[in-house]
Amino acid sequence: MDNERPPRPRKTILLGRFAGAFGVRGQVKLESWTEPRDAIFRYQPWILREGSGAERELSGVRGKASGKHLIADVPGIADRDAADALRGIEILVPRDALPPPQPGEFYWVDLEGLRVVTIDGMDFGAVSHLFSTGSNDVLVVKGERERLIPFIEPDVIQSVDFDAQRITVDWDPEF
Repeated sequence: MDNERPPRPRKTILLGRFAGAFGVRGQVKLESWTEPRDAIFRYQPWILREGSGAERELSGVRGKASGKHLIADVPGIADRDAADALRGIEILVPRDALPPPQPGEFYWVDLEGLRVVTIDGMDFGAVSHLFSTGSNDVLVVKGERERLIPFIEPDVIQSVDFDAQRITVDWDPEF
């Protein structure tokens, strides 16, 4: 009997999105959520994800800052129509392509799947995903029900333990 497991899906991180054509020679505007924003060009190859979920890999993109966007030269894109066809496509990279976070910092993707327990030991379930409200980030925890828990250290988030695969929170189970 074969004991091989199927490969685990690789974790990816969303770094940006194509925002549309720039000019008439095939350059593309893109939004970047890296810091600094032009660091997105350092993490290649990119995984491009369309709205349908289809993905493909892309290497060799070059670019520069221009106002609130970055302007990119994309291999194989030579005119405005082709550039505009990229609008809305997300730019992801494998998690392992990024440098390790600084102490006390986390990539959201690293928190996904961790169990969330209260300081009294009540298990709320696992982190499904996170989102930002502008004032703070929020954990979406799915268990017997869905809970939205603000990622506020140290008031709410007491500890993040990657070895134990657990986040300990000071949060009212009724909330």
